[in-house]
Amino acid sequence: MLGGRFPDPVVIRLPRGRTATFALALAELREDSARAGIVKDAGDDPDITNGALIVAETAWAAPGSGVVFAAGEGVGTVTRGGLSLAIGEPAINPAPRALIRDTLIDAAAEVGAPPPDVTVRIVIPGGDRLAEKTMNARLGITGGLSVLGTTGIVVPYSCSSWIHSIHRGIDVARAAGLDHVAAATGATSERAVQRLYSLPDHALIDMGDFVGGTLKYLRRHPIDRLTIAGGFAKLAKLGAGHLDLHSSRSRVDITWLAGVLCELGAEPATMEAARNATGAAEILSIAGNFRETLAGAIAGRAREVALATICGKTAVEVAIVDRQGAFLARIGG
Repeated sequence: MLGGRFPDPVVIRLPRGRTATFALALAELREDSARAGIVKDAGDDPDITNGALIVAETAWAAPGSGVVFAAGEGVGTVTRGGLSLAIGEPAINPAPRALIRDTLIDAAAEVGAPPPDVTVRIVIPGGDRLAEKTMNARLGITGGLSVLGTTGIVVPYSCSSWIHSIHRGIDVARAAGLDHVAAATGATSERAVQRLYSLPDHALIDMGDFVGGTLKYLRRHPIDRLTIAGGFAKLAKLGAGHLDLHSSRSRVDITWLAGVLCELGAEPATMEAARNATGAAEILSIAGNFRETLAGAIAGRAREVALATICGKTAVEVAIVDRQGAFLARIGG
């Protein structure tokens, strides 16, 4: 807009000082505005926006307005409190806003111009459909995707992004004044708890394997009551003291589970079969008449680990749910 040309590729300085280079997929210069776009390459990250066209539109704004942000097609709008943006704002997070603002100021300085007064509109064609596969609606972001990021660097499998979503979900629940949230390891257990308590969507935390990240954030930002829901195997890991339930970072302790059966008074033949089992589901089957007793014992131990991690500021219930969505055990709450 100032120099009449598009640098291609364009070099961007990321929030922590590194730089990244992007080839333009779209470049349109008009009399009082410009549009530039790149195709997102998520690399090894299973990101639903991989291959999406991401467009930035800039248009001159009133003198003195500085850099103003707007949501274009496919970018959501904040409709609930508790996020880092005010209600009604486009879902462009503070770090990307700062990056965009600094980049525009630098670009103006390169041609000897003062900091510009412009409206920046981010557009993601088809973003409204992609957003249906995210947690945005639950967080109170409607109409499209969020423009996220703190470092500008994506970590494969988005562990940090998932934990970020957990934290924002807790923030939204607190801002809405909720006194009960449910953190589930999967969709089946989440649906079971939602039906049981008639919880609204924004009371549901998609915890996945990140029970430690959930509990530690609640320790600093407490809510009166927490239900942790999941399958037997996942919660057996928590009962054994693991706070990361992913299969690559923790394993079901077969010997420990067999020992719990022993404590419950199971027959020697049952305990021997349990010691030779290949997984938690097999042990649950072997338990026979001790099945619900074993599930209750594991739920109780998982609750003890959760309470120790959360430091007692939140009442904790642990619910173990089978694959059909039925409760095997519910302890505490």
